Amino acid sequence: MTPISLYPLKLAPTLHSKVWGGRKLETTLGKSLPTRELYGESWELHDSCIVLNGRWRGQSLGKLLQTYGESLVGAGYDAGSGFPLLAKFIDAKDWLSIQVHPDNNQARELEGEPRGKSEAWLVLATESDAQLVIGIQPGTDRAQLAKSLKVGRLEALLAYADVEAGDVLYLPAGTIHALGPGILIYEIQQASDSTYRLYDWGRPGLDGRPRELHINKGLRVANLESLPRVTRPQGDLLVDCAYFQTWRHRLNGESLSLRSAGRFQALTCIDGCVQAESAGHRRIVLNQGETGLIPACLPAFVLRGTGTVLRACQATPP
Repeated sequence: MTPISLYPLKLAPTLHSKVWGGRKLETTLGKSLPTRELYGESWELHDSCIVLNGRWRGQSLGKLLQTYGESLVGAGYDAGSGFPLLAKFIDAKDWLSIQVHPDNNQARELEGEPRGKSEAWLVLATESDAQLVIGIQPGTDRAQLAKSLKVGRLEALLAYADVEAGDVLYLPAGTIHALGPGILIYEIQQASDSTYRLYDWGRPGLDGRPRELHINKGLRVANLESLPRVTRPQGDLLVDCAYFQTWRHRLNGESLSLRSAGRFQALTCIDGCVQAESAGHRRIVLNQGETGLIPACLPAFVLRGTGTVLRACQATPP
């Protein structure tokens, strides 16, 4: 196989029902939900996503990654670690659990996983009085946190932030956090399942049983020294961290030419309709709630249409 057989890919997401989920993936983003369950997440960029167009139609992104490696994702691809970033929509009808994620070193030490989990949220829609948990109140030490978890009184120590549509929050690994009710977000993160659940509001999971907590590991990795800051970026660049970069491009009928710089480019339309095209390849059309991928081996591409697209890629190597 040669890289020339890669082309702009349109992806089908994988949907995940959650005890805290709702129906906004369908009512707001236009996704077809297969059952009447509560759906919390739509994984837009992940090994499990299926290609919808061209010769690789029906192939999973994970399988394609095994075939093309660096041609698909860019330099430094590790065949044993899967797709490096995960993009998703999250619909929180109720509070998510209070949780924390390890960093790269901690994930390798505690879980034998290739990477930790830093993430960023773009708030797409909120109901009134929407809030996030962004950490623990300043001055709280680890012993106080452990005691509050033991007696089930974590709420008294939580630090909250009000949010509205357009707000952005970068959550480095180690940040204690949770999404609150009535919030729909786009999330970009290191592709990792390493989540330590500290507190779950005393509710049962979808199976009727309490969900597992991971207090010892969570206490070990939690950052109690600082709180993240909710921002409202006005320019195109929303997030620029050590692991990924994310831009928001607003189009009003014009075209926008971009270069891939040897890195894959994930494109998620959050309103309107946007087309993506690379020279010599058939274009993909992305409606609201749909995601495409420009492989790293395609040096340039053009966006056209009327709408808003989020573009995410790995950070430029140092």
